[in-house]
Amino acid sequence: MERGLLWLPLLIVFIWLAWTGKKEYQKVEAYQLWAQQFDNAKYDIYAVLGKKGDLITWGKPSNKGIINESTFSLNNITKMNVTVKNQVIDLDRVPDNGEGNLQFILTDNEVINIPFTDINLAIKWLTYLNKFLD
Repeated sequence: MERGLLWLPLLIVFIWLAWTGKKEYQKVEAYQLWAQQFDNAKYDIYAVLGKKGDLITWGKPSNKGIINESTFSLNNITKMNVTVKNQVIDLDRVPDNGEGNLQFILTDNEVINIPFTDINLAIKWLTYLNKFLD
């Protein structure tokens, strides 16, 4: 009986890991279906981002699909930055690692922050999208 009680927490942890793994797999599968419609797309645990023509679409991944989806035009962007902890970073002195945001400032002064778990990926997207700005 004592051995059974010792193994019970391990069994619970195993079941929890299997359940969370299944949920994450469903998120990735939903993203792959969603991303097919775009020229370029990215998946992150915080947000998904897709570019098709001059439109940028982003939202939050879930196992049921993409939620809180929003779209805006590259033509409405006045400025783009990469931020860390709400501070614009200098691209010449990038932190080694950490989380960041790709920040879009639109013509109507609306600010859109798309979160990234990797700063370098946010910088790559900034460089990529800068090619399409007038």
